Amino acid sequence: MKEVLVTGASGLLGGKLVGVLSKDYEVIPTHRMQALHPNSVRMDIVDRDRVFEVLREVSPDVVVHAAAETNVDKCETDRESAWMLNAAGTKNVAEACAKIGAKLIYVSTDYVFDGAKGLYVEEDEANPVNYYGLTKLRGEQFVKDLCEDFVIARTSVLYGWHRKKLNFATWVVDSIRNGKRISVVEDHYNSPTLADDLAEMILGIAKADATGVFHTSGSERIGRYKFALKIAEAFNLDRRLITPVKMKDVKVWVARRPVDSSLCVEKARSELELSPLGLNEALERMKSAMRA
Repeated sequence: MKEVLVTGASGLLGGKLVGVLSKDYEVIPTHRMQALHPNSVRMDIVDRDRVFEVLREVSPDVVVHAAAETNVDKCETDRESAWMLNAAGTKNVAEACAKIGAKLIYVSTDYVFDGAKGLYVEEDEANPVNYYGLTKLRGEQFVKDLCEDFVIARTSVLYGWHRKKLNFATWVVDSIRNGKRISVVEDHYNSPTLADDLAEMILGIAKADATGVFHTSGSERIGRYKFALKIAEAFNLDRRLITPVKMKDVKVWVARRPVDSSLCVEKARSELELSPLGLNEALERMKSAMRA
C-alpha cells in the first residue's frame, strides 16, 4: 500500500485528509504543536533539517502539504512568521520531496488573485492584494521550481466541523446559537469549500496521479452574507441576527481582501472527473458530521 504523509494534520483540512486518505493509503500525519492522531509525527515545516529527516525516514510516495498560517490579518501584522510558515516552510517541504522523489500536493488559496474579476481559472494571472496571498503564491512558485511531480490545489473559504478550531461556518453557528448578533460583508465573494469535500478531491487527485494546477473549491460563487444566511437556514437558526455590511465599512480588518476571488472548477471536473459539492449538500454533510 502506498504511503501518504500529511502536513498540518491537526488542522481542519489535515484532520479530514487523514480520515479520507486512509481509505486507500497508509497515512502518516504530522503536527507542529498538538497531535490529534495517535500515530502523528512531530514536524515543524520551518525546521528544514527536521523536514528532511522525517521525509527520509518515512519515504512517502505522496506528501499532501496542508500546513499553513491562514489568518489573513495575522499574516499582515507578523510578516516574518507568515513568510517562514507559508513560503520558506513550503520550500523546505518541496526540496525534501524532490530529494526523495515524492509527489507533492500543495494546498493553496484563492487569495493569490486580486479579486477584480472572479470565477478565476487556473491560467489567470495571480496578483495578491495582501501578504497572506503573497506568501502562498511564493509557496506555489517554490513548488513549481523545485518539484517535477506536483499538484497545486487552490481552494477558497475552507469550513467544516472541527473539535478545537473555529472557521467561518462554525463561527456563524456558534454566535447565533448564543444569541449574538453578527455583521457579515455582503459584497465579498468566494467559493466556500467544505473541508471534507476538499479532502475527497485531494484523494481523487492522488489516485489519478494528476500534475499541474487545479482549482478545488466548492462549486458555487456566493457573497459572505448570503453564505451566512444559508448556514443559518441549514442549522435552523435565527437569520435576523445576521446584519449585512459593506467591505468598506469593516474596521476590524488589517489586511485588504480581494472583492471577488471565486474560483472556476471546470478543469477539475473535466480532467479529473471531480464533483465539487454545492452549498446545500455541503452544509447537510457538515450537520451530519457535527451530530456524529
